[in-house]
Amino acid sequence: MLKNNLGYPRIGSHRELKKACESYWTGKISQQELLEVGASLRRQHWELQRAAGIDLIPSNDFSLYDHVLDLSLTLDAVPERYQAVLSAHPQNNALDMYFAMARGYQKDGLDIKAMEMTKWFDTNYHYIVPEFTKNQSFRLASDKIFNEFEEALQLGILTKPVLLGPVSYLLLGKEKEEGFHRLDLLPKLLPIYSQILERLHAAGAEWVQFDEPCLALDLTYKEKDALRLAYGTIRAQFPTLKTLLTTYFDGLRDNILTASHLSVCALHVDLVRFPSQFDDLLVALKEPMSLSLGIIDGRNVWKNDYAKSLQFIQKAVAKLGSDRVMIAPSCSLLHCPADLALEKDLPHEIKNWLAFAKQKLDEITDLYDISVNNNVNVLTENQAALMSRRTSPLIHKQHVKKRVAELKEKDTQRKSPFEVRQSKQKFLLNLPLFPTTTIGSFPQTEDVRQLRANYKKGELTPKQYDTAIEEHIQKAVMWQEELGLDVLVHGEFERNDMVEYFGEQLEGYVFTQNGWVQSYGSRCVKPPILYGDIERPRPMTVRWTVYAQSLTQKYMKGMLTGPITILQWSFVRDDQPRSDTMMQLALAIRDEVTDLEKAGIKIIQIDEAAIREGLPLRKSDRKAYLDHAVEAFRLSASVVRDETQIHTHMCYSEFSDIIENIAAMDADVITIETSRSQMELLDDFAGFNYPNEIGPGVYDIHSPRVPTVEEMIGLLKKALTVLPAANLWVNPDCGLKTRKWSETEAALKNMVEAAGRIRSLVEQESYS
Repeated sequence: MLKNNLGYPRIGSHRELKKACESYWTGKISQQELLEVGASLRRQHWELQRAAGIDLIPSNDFSLYDHVLDLSLTLDAVPERYQAVLSAHPQNNALDMYFAMARGYQKDGLDIKAMEMTKWFDTNYHYIVPEFTKNQSFRLASDKIFNEFEEALQLGILTKPVLLGPVSYLLLGKEKEEGFHRLDLLPKLLPIYSQILERLHAAGAEWVQFDEPCLALDLTYKEKDALRLAYGTIRAQFPTLKTLLTTYFDGLRDNILTASHLSVCALHVDLVRFPSQFDDLLVALKEPMSLSLGIIDGRNVWKNDYAKSLQFIQKAVAKLGSDRVMIAPSCSLLHCPADLALEKDLPHEIKNWLAFAKQKLDEITDLYDISVNNNVNVLTENQAALMSRRTSPLIHKQHVKKRVAELKEKDTQRKSPFEVRQSKQKFLLNLPLFPTTTIGSFPQTEDVRQLRANYKKGELTPKQYDTAIEEHIQKAVMWQEELGLDVLVHGEFERNDMVEYFGEQLEGYVFTQNGWVQSYGSRCVKPPILYGDIERPRPMTVRWTVYAQSLTQKYMKGMLTGPITILQWSFVRDDQPRSDTMMQLALAIRDEVTDLEKAGIKIIQIDEAAIREGLPLRKSDRKAYLDHAVEAFRLSASVVRDETQIHTHMCYSEFSDIIENIAAMDADVITIETSRSQMELLDDFAGFNYPNEIGPGVYDIHSPRVPTVEEMIGLLKKALTVLPAANLWVNPDCGLKTRKWSETEAALKNMVEAAGRIRSLVEQESYS
């Protein structure tokens, strides 16, 4: 058997990559220094995997920003507008163009927007969406994959280069003009893949990993034919190169025959997400194809159940023989924190239930050791840890379970339909046409982060900390009033993260010091670990929201994270249905909404940024999830009076296939990302005749560029072609936590001016 790893976290155990990239972007380090950090991290990760005993160690799984963007650069699938970056400054090169594609470029007389970004399947990782034209050409334009293979070889490590497969790459992109399907480009793309494989083969590569996560989707005949064409071509040209095809995040299901008969040497499947495919796969797999068993969860942090995994291994070996079996995580370990050993403050009992990326490598070798060498001591120790978790009194709270069980349908219903509520809210709030607001957070500057750190270390008293936070809120409120925003926020200076902050105040969670996971680029999140039944012992946000409201006559939004997003952006317990955990979270948020309303807060935003992210990949599974998600949101929000306005926020999602469910959530106002897609997403809402109010994001906060007033007016005019003016809000497309104050001030100033001008324009037209 081979011990196989699909990918390793890039950012470093102490977020070294994040810090280096951000230092480079601000001019604090040179490009060479940035590249040296990347090389150092790759070396550490390769040597770590070698030390763990992994046989198939990946290369080219590292990226300075995003692996899909890396491939676009490698294939020279670079939109023409970014070519100007190369000539904008004498020192600019391909790396500057690469970061411009990811983040935009606004200097040297250029103002170029970033490429569209969206979620990587049902994860919280974001990828840069490839753009394709009808006459798209490809060429080999980067040596990254070869250079990294050679780097490892210099260390004496023969790696397995990883490539996003050609079919998934095309399907993940978008056609930027009409008259063709992006899969029509496959014949042009395959010769470049052949060039890559030819060079890797010549350099000594024995295995190459092709990631085709599209195999976990509902595929058309055209898409299945594209897979057969791609891998038939590759096998015909490179008959001696060993090819590993991976799929993950769901089962093969009706694609099982397609996948098992492709011309590849080995097939990897996700047996964590979809174990029931295993028996059918053993029957369908054609000889001499090997099978990589994805039995260690690459997306969660719980210890593997060795006894359960051994059943898969033993059955596979009995059917295929040990030489055709690989032991692997379910997917790349990109989605896991780096190293549990760095966590010094986790309760010992709970820590004994966990495994991070480094420990998951050990789990691969442990399972090999048990299977091959019958190491019963390792198995016994593992089963003892699992039994400790099953029987721990920390996990179960019967009164919480009882409260969920006793919920009634009326608990999820607003008192009146939207038309009635809207009339009452407009009378009470008396906001202007095109009201302006922000999504919630303001820049988390170094002094704000240091303030929280000092407080956690005990270097500040609670009173000193509260006074300092109050000062930040005062400045933010005063600044928003001067700017002319209509609905204000307190800025969330007390919050480390939109999920972690709430998790810290809920019972049933534990937190890490270094459990960072990449979300996009240099943006990292530290998901809390949800281990037991959830309960809110006390109010979580009321103190700061009420204080902020006391400083202004304008309306202050109460800012909450919704139950679905808290669930999606946590490492969730795997010992009960996710829907049960979701409802526990919804009750906790419901209690907070109740307290905010009692405290006099008239507008409450319940962010559900991740609702689309949690959507199952297969259409047949979606209804159950969406029913639970809608029910959870409505449970959290429906406790308020008609006059209290409920907002929600969703970002970086396609909505066409869930628009009915979004409407069923019955939020009074929804804010969404539309700036990178140039308001394309609004077509979904217009086509559905979405009845409630919408705030389409008029500028991209994930880029440092500052949009002009005219640009935002143009976007609002587009919005007016599909939605009534009375239902439109004006806001950024997401929170401003990651931006600098200088960018934020300039962009929001332009946004307020754009709203004023479009307001005047519409009012003049209505009176003329």
